[in-house]
Amino acid sequence: MDSRYVRNFCIIAHIDHGKSTLADRLLEVTGALDRREMVEQVLDSMELERERGITIKAQAVRLSYKGRDGEPYQLNLIDTPGHVDFSYEVSRSLAACEGALLVVDATQGIQAQTLANVYLALENDLEIIPVINKVDLDAAEPERIAEEVMQAFGFEREELLFVSGKTGTGVSELLDAVVERVPPPTGEPEMPFRALIFDSKYDSYKGVVAYVRVRDGEILPNSRVRIMSNGKESQALELGYFSPDAVEANALEAGQVGYIATGLKAVGDAPVGDTITLADNPAAETLAAYRPLKPMVFAGLYPADGEEYLGLRDALEKLQLNDAALTYEAESSAALGTGFRCGFLGLLHMDVVQERLEREYDINLIATSPSVAFRVLTTDGELTEIDNPSRLPEVSLIEEIREPWVDLTIIVPANFIGATMDLVTERRGVFNRMEYIQYGPSGNGAEGNGVSADIGAQSVSQTRVMMEFSMPLSEMLIDFYDRLKSTTQGYASMDYSLSDYRAERLVKLEILVNGQPVDALSVIVHREGAYERGRDLVKKLRTLIPRQMFEVPIQAAIGGKILARETVKALRKNVLAKCYGGDVTRKRKLLEQQAEGKKRMKKVGSVEIPQEAFMSILKVER
Repeated sequence: MDSRYVRNFCIIAHIDHGKSTLADRLLEVTGALDRREMVEQVLDSMELERERGITIKAQAVRLSYKGRDGEPYQLNLIDTPGHVDFSYEVSRSLAACEGALLVVDATQGIQAQTLANVYLALENDLEIIPVINKVDLDAAEPERIAEEVMQAFGFEREELLFVSGKTGTGVSELLDAVVERVPPPTGEPEMPFRALIFDSKYDSYKGVVAYVRVRDGEILPNSRVRIMSNGKESQALELGYFSPDAVEANALEAGQVGYIATGLKAVGDAPVGDTITLADNPAAETLAAYRPLKPMVFAGLYPADGEEYLGLRDALEKLQLNDAALTYEAESSAALGTGFRCGFLGLLHMDVVQERLEREYDINLIATSPSVAFRVLTTDGELTEIDNPSRLPEVSLIEEIREPWVDLTIIVPANFIGATMDLVTERRGVFNRMEYIQYGPSGNGAEGNGVSADIGAQSVSQTRVMMEFSMPLSEMLIDFYDRLKSTTQGYASMDYSLSDYRAERLVKLEILVNGQPVDALSVIVHREGAYERGRDLVKKLRTLIPRQMFEVPIQAAIGGKILARETVKALRKNVLAKCYGGDVTRKRKLLEQQAEGKKRMKKVGSVEIPQEAFMSILKVER
């Protein structure tokens, strides 16, 4: 097909602003699916996505649409996630497109992730089409939100589109705008075949299935393909596109989006961001690759049954192909046996990976408490990265410990400024700047530094504030987002990005159970909050560790110094039950024998720590 009639675009928005529902209406209006085939969130095909109501994986689909000029157009749509943990999916999708639909909720307006997605789209030089969604709701304020979008991003009034992803209002006009505003893809049909792998999955029969955006040339079925970074070659078993189900095609041409079943069996042979070409007529240069993703949160994943170790390794290999942000390496723990140290982009990403491993690969997992990667400067001047607290060197060998800080953006109603400030500062956050986002019904928006001149003219609750902070990433791991939502009655939205590493007074807090350190429960904390953290942990663990026939002490320690202790009381068997009378020395002898037996049992006894104990670190009240 002539590339002049091809349009590649994606949908970007803050979480829960209606991306997937709008994609459903686009499928319906273009006839990709008829009404009887429609289900809600068609492109959210993963069971976990439907349960949680979020998009985890970006999904591509080809649509056919006749424009106002009567010409048939091929529209390639990519629906993207909205949660900050999956922003890497958005960045990969943007690289495969020329345009983006910026969807803004008509009831909530601009949120933190809206800003982040706009910056990503601008970095990729995309044509942005602003869309005010959910105009059918009773609480919708499309005119006010339109003013907000125009002031924040500089759009003209005639550029804005008002639609309802639920009822279909304005969807036809939206498709016309895509055809007219999004530029056709650039590429040379006569050049050697080159395609960017923007996503991939593993199929037991077809091997690695690469989702590609073709830049130059053309590929035919049964062509021999080559991965340019590593020189791996294989025969293309199948070509096709999604509409929304997989449909085989006779060719993929320049500008088109589709998939190639490569037949490669090793999951690392076709990495995301690589360039795929033809073996008999290879391209000279690779396409620009993605920036490598850097995990921000680390946790240990161990099989509950040690015999499932190899199954867990295979499952992680296959999952990593479909999820480029996941990293892992083998590790062993005295408490949990052999497993893997895995890196994630955030807590939601960690939770999703754990659930996918349990559901899709039927592996029962134990997850340790999450931590971040610290940089340790030793006394001999060597700088090493530590992602596991158990690997921290001796205190005498440490010059300083540097922890990652993030740039945090929070948007809240103005009457929650004080509560938000308190929450962030108690987590060692530093306030940077604040800007009011307020737009009156007449269209007078923020001027100069963004602070409205007539703040008193409207109710304070109608004024929203964008606040920027610097904050340690480790402080965000423990219920920060939940606390932020509850503190602001659910109105807050946030976005964050890694900033730098800063030297802090950090120490390793160890948990000792029955006198033995449990490496899976050790954490690195700031010295000022070490006592409170240790005390809360041992209190929580005392309720989770089952009682034994002997007394079990639970201690929190820094080095050789014990900060807090709780004791799990021993179960007591009534050895005097059969003694109805007689000499008291007989009873005393039985009690002494019981005490001696408990001492011997304590020396050789082991305490089983349940899975709830490892997750308790997340749930400690602050």
